[in-house]
Amino acid sequence: MSKNVTLVEVGLRDGLQNESAQVSSADRVEMAKMLVHAGVRRLELGAFVRPDWVPQMAGSQEVIAGVFASRTKDKKMARVQYSALVPNERGMTEAIQSGIKEIAIFAATSESFSKKNINCSIEESFKRFEPVVALAKKNKIKIRGYLSTCFGCPYEGKVSEAKVVKLAQILIRMGCFEVSIGDTIGVATPGQVESLFKKLKKVIPVKKLAGHFHDTRGTALVNILAAYQLGVRVFDASLGGLGGCPYAPGSAGNVATEDVVYLFDGMGVKTGLKLDELIKANKWTAARMLKALPSKVGKVGELKTLGKVN
Repeated sequence: MSKNVTLVEVGLRDGLQNESAQVSSADRVEMAKMLVHAGVRRLELGAFVRPDWVPQMAGSQEVIAGVFASRTKDKKMARVQYSALVPNERGMTEAIQSGIKEIAIFAATSESFSKKNINCSIEESFKRFEPVVALAKKNKIKIRGYLSTCFGCPYEGKVSEAKVVKLAQILIRMGCFEVSIGDTIGVATPGQVESLFKKLKKVIPVKKLAGHFHDTRGTALVNILAAYQLGVRVFDASLGGLGGCPYAPGSAGNVATEDVVYLFDGMGVKTGLKLDELIKANKWTAARMLKALPSKVGKVGELKTLGKVN
């Protein structure tokens, strides 16, 4: 198995959707360009959701159009796999109109979180996916699955590993090429990660599994390392550690892309991303968010020497 990993940059969607500041469509297009020039090759651009529910995602169609327009002049922009979150059939229709060639669907592993997040039961959410999946297949659009609260729910506490495995299998059977296993509220520890991914690997090829870790309790990087040691080679990350979960009180942001790249660079594992360019993108984004971003590497940068002491 390859040592190298792929990072799916989710800052423009999962990152921004839980921030109080609303970033303009033009700035989101510019942010996408900076991320691509930093080496990002899989990039989630937005979500086709109701703007009154998630105002930060308003204008996703404009963002996609702006990014796609840049592909004719910029070869790097043309080589990227772009995606968007789609919650229902209406969103899927808008996604088709946008020209996006990969969509993501989102399911929870706890009933309480599902009802709070998407206002329906888990079973109902999978029913909603059926027309979305049918339209995606008809239009030759790839489907990625997100599975949230896999290690714990803010309303119900512990989540059954057997339930996570069952729902992940259903997403694969529906046609998802990959399922991202999410620690939505950042409660996982390496032992839990090892236990769950070992069970998942028994029924789903590891190349179809990804890890999505939040850093609420400071364990995201060690959890990524635990999953990597089990063969997982795809991880979601957000520039600067942007984001969180609007339906999980106290949940901190996603793991920061810069921090993940620093980790793997130190291990000699290639991500294809340039740390200095990510740090530049961090500073640029922070200026528009009117606050410093949580990323530790984004704040202090790479190793800098002060010179010899006489």
